[in-house]
Amino acid sequence: MASLPAASNSEIFTLLSQMQNTLQTIQQDYMQLSAAVDTINGRVNILSGVKQVRAAAEDHDRTIDKAAHPYSSARDTPGLQSIISNQGSLSLEGEKTYVAPEGASPMTSARRTSTTSRIILTTYPGQSGIDPLAMIWGHKDPMQRGPVVVSRNRNTIRRRNAIGAHGGSYSIYHALAVASKDLDVDHRPDFTNTEPAADIGPFPQWADASKIVSMDPLGHLSPWLFTDIIRTENVDIRPTIAITKAHMKLPELEQSVGRGRLVPDGKICLNESGELAVTKFAVEPVWYLPGVAARFGIDEGTLRRSLFENTGGSFPELITRGDIKLFLPPIGGLTVYCFGDPAKMSDPTSRLALRVHDECNGSDVFGSDICTCRPYLIFGVEEAVKEAQNGGSGVVIYFRKEGRALGEVTKYLVYNARKRGTDRASEYFKRTENIAGVKDMRFQALMPDILHWLGITKIDRMLSMSNMKHDAIVEQGIPIFERVPIPDELIPEDSRVEIDAKIHAGYFTTGKVLNIAELSAVQGRPWDDVDVSKAHGRAPIDV
Repeated sequence: MASLPAASNSEIFTLLSQMQNTLQTIQQDYMQLSAAVDTINGRVNILSGVKQVRAAAEDHDRTIDKAAHPYSSARDTPGLQSIISNQGSLSLEGEKTYVAPEGASPMTSARRTSTTSRIILTTYPGQSGIDPLAMIWGHKDPMQRGPVVVSRNRNTIRRRNAIGAHGGSYSIYHALAVASKDLDVDHRPDFTNTEPAADIGPFPQWADASKIVSMDPLGHLSPWLFTDIIRTENVDIRPTIAITKAHMKLPELEQSVGRGRLVPDGKICLNESGELAVTKFAVEPVWYLPGVAARFGIDEGTLRRSLFENTGGSFPELITRGDIKLFLPPIGGLTVYCFGDPAKMSDPTSRLALRVHDECNGSDVFGSDICTCRPYLIFGVEEAVKEAQNGGSGVVIYFRKEGRALGEVTKYLVYNARKRGTDRASEYFKRTENIAGVKDMRFQALMPDILHWLGITKIDRMLSMSNMKHDAIVEQGIPIFERVPIPDELIPEDSRVEIDAKIHAGYFTTGKVLNIAELSAVQGRPWDDVDVSKAHGRAPIDV
């Protein structure tokens, strides 16, 4: 048989080029198909979520009457009427406004910075034009419960049933963007393809007004669940929860793989670098004021007055609008990091490992060794991943409560007081109380709400030593079967002051609890080894 002629280099090159072009075309088609599938999945998740919430409401044969929500106005709110009557400047006669002075320069930009020429300082129940959308917190039927409406959009401002603003602490930047005309005050978001990347709920806890008081259980579905209201009432309704998927890369996790603590499986721990697949839930706070007050054992009027007075009077409707029960506070929210199938978080037959972590920028991000925050966070992530790989669920919840909710400035002042003193474990909390007046303002009473929203009914392994977190969760009816302290080998030397003081004060440990004499002997690292002026051979400047 005659042999085939050998192909020339040019023919081979042409063939390879054609193959490469074909592969690129297939790759592009695959990417487009993948994007289309993701879009469809997002729509399916929304349709599924909305359908499930509505179906649950249809099966719900009980209604929540006024006895469950007895306060319909400022006059009915415990402790609030006396506050109003004592506020001479807050009359119930009409809307308080400020009129722009004559001759003020008109806006030249097409973008508006206000919905009206008048500044509305506050509003009152029953006032002309004030018509808030109904809100029955805890009602199982979403149409009966109603959406959270807080926008000051011109078509929405008089229909609001919530005080505050979207975005938590970032609402101030929103105000700056409007003032500088970078953002039109009437901008309406386009939520195309923003649907949740995972389906969740509904759970019975969503319809219990006492279980969830600090977030909107329907916050991830709002623009889609209340589409008819948005169209017919022309109001601005926005989500307060967003769900997405991502990869996570932390340098310590690559070390964990190298040391055999984590094993890549291609699904959760994706590769040898310790890259993780994660589902993330971002949550903005929405407070149901009667429920928040009940958690703290105070009346609603006392809570409203304190919020009003201690935010510089920023929210006068806390006093004048007792009919509005929702408040979106200007504080940070939280993020849930779920490893494995999100559905397993609520599965009572699946094991759950949980780390509840409060923000510590210095350690979590920049690796400061004065505390155990980052090491415990990394340990929590590792253990959560291993639980998910074993067929269970692993969850890390990150709260924005910097410096025990005292703030970073206060925290650094405490650091200074410690380092310029003796920095002993026995005086650890005293330094904080001397400056802040309290040793901890995280107040974990509201923390379990996110667990209820996720459908969590028990915790097999709690990766926390905090007695406050433990007690808050258990008091909400969620049992904890095992508490896991941070391993000693992960505790930085300079953080012994913190951890030993906390253990002595009641933090869980499987090790020794030091007595006062032993606690006094635990001392932190002095500043001498980080004195830059001495390191460079210069004498410190005498001020």
